[in-house]
Amino acid sequence: MNSTLSPPLPSPAASPWWQPHVHQDRRPFLLGRNRIQQAFRGFFAGADFVEVDTATLQVSPGNEAHLHAFATEAIAPDGGRTPLYLHTSPEFACKKLLAAGEARLNCFSHVYRNRERGPLHHPEFTMLEWYRAGEPYAVLMQDCGKLLALAAESAGRPILSFRDRQADPFLEPERLSVTEAFDRYAGIDLLASLSPDGRQTDAPRLAAALVAAGLRVASDDTWSDLFSRVIVERIEPRLGIGRATILDEYPVIEAALARPTVHDPRVAERFELYACGVELANAFGELTDPVEQARRFAVEMDEKMRVYGERYPVDDDFLAALAHMPEASGIALGFDRLVMLATGASRIEQVLWAPVAETRR
Repeated sequence: MNSTLSPPLPSPAASPWWQPHVHQDRRPFLLGRNRIQQAFRGFFAGADFVEVDTATLQVSPGNEAHLHAFATEAIAPDGGRTPLYLHTSPEFACKKLLAAGEARLNCFSHVYRNRERGPLHHPEFTMLEWYRAGEPYAVLMQDCGKLLALAAESAGRPILSFRDRQADPFLEPERLSVTEAFDRYAGIDLLASLSPDGRQTDAPRLAAALVAAGLRVASDDTWSDLFSRVIVERIEPRLGIGRATILDEYPVIEAALARPTVHDPRVAERFELYACGVELANAFGELTDPVEQARRFAVEMDEKMRVYGERYPVDDDFLAALAHMPEASGIALGFDRLVMLATGASRIEQVLWAPVAETRR
């Protein structure tokens, strides 16, 4: 008997995406994707944006504590090896282009995030980012409203939908601060757990507020853990129902790349766009102080080391560029997610022309 092991049989649970009958089911979503992307390119070109294409390989994949990158290395002709990463966002490169003199730019970029796979997550996906030099970040909110409507028009559907939730893309998005959302949906005074400058947090005080609101608390929860639990369990499911929601003014400690608001140093010029309970976009009034940015990156990487036992390098070239970067506003939108909502797809793989192979232990 031949002792060579036979290759494992494919799982009967699902057919490969390339089989003709599977492709025919996905094809309407994919053609909708192409129409939306073409319309978006026309929108940005009509507003005098320059479309750019940035490198995927970077010396740093980004410095947010809970983002996980794919690592690789460059091998020089002499055999020398340098660690590199697939970027989690084109943000650093786009901001360098702002420093170089571009005033309005947009970018459709494939980005890569490890430890992420599910109905709304994929290890490789398309991020649409755009930046406006010298313009307030409230203008990005107007952009979001226009793009939601344009996506629906291009897909030929009058509504955005995901599972049993819907949102009218032609209505002006609701604007709600994070502080208001904590009070409205959890009965929690968020700002009471922040110091006057926003840099120090009071985790025990926030934990007590969560207990009073009926939320679970663990003995080792950090302030950020508690903050995220309220967002995920009480706030996110209620956002973007009926119409889109702009969740605005995050605490500075939860906005590592955004500048503080002029009226309250505890909160930052950061908003997230939601529709049908799904996070679609993350926007900043951009921080341009390289010293403060370096401090925030250090805090994020210390937290990454504490939780995951690793840290990513800081792109010193990015910090140098910040010193030359003009005041600007920028936003990153999960393009595939918006296509899902506009076309009525139920899983992100349905709107990806060639999904990444399934990986299992």
